[in-house]
Amino acid sequence: MKSGRGAVIFGCILIVACVLLGSGCTDTGNGGGAGESVKAGDTVFVDYVGKLEDGTVFDTSIEEVAIEAGMYVEGRNYTALTFEAGAGQMIKGFDEGVIGMKVGEEKTLTIPPEEAYGEYDEANIQAIPLEELGLPEPPVEGQMLMTMYGTRVTVLEVNETHATIDFNHELAGKTLIFDITLVSIESS
Repeated sequence: MKSGRGAVIFGCILIVACVLLGSGCTDTGNGGGAGESVKAGDTVFVDYVGKLEDGTVFDTSIEEVAIEAGMYVEGRNYTALTFEAGAGQMIKGFDEGVIGMKVGEEKTLTIPPEEAYGEYDEANIQAIPLEELGLPEPPVEGQMLMTMYGTRVTVLEVNETHATIDFNHELAGKTLIFDITLVSIESS
């Protein structure tokens, strides 16, 4: 009788093991499960909130955060940011910060200027004759302009003949803080 009970228990264990293995409820760490971590070449999907050191939100992929921060843009598609890890598509500190993360993991990245948009450089401020700007009207102080290369620049000052333009990125010289959540990974 005892040997019959042992066979039943062994049979039940065998059935449970087969169900688990067949259902995919185990993770070998190489098929996109929770055990997989980001490596260079993977396509990653990341939700993020970008802040300055004073807590000011400057960008986010999360609609509710944008609304709360007063920076919601009508028509913008608030979805996870998608990029290839290690491909240089992102600022260095962000790109390196996702390496090794696992799906669902949350992390705060503090990125110094040299790993973000660089130090603020006074040499990137130039006085440009108004006629060279090609605008129908002179710009105004504080106005953002787009160069022919798609770079955003800021008008610092305008007089009768020239506009002083700041070619530094608007986040140059700033330490950036990103709260990120890895949503998913597509392995390369």
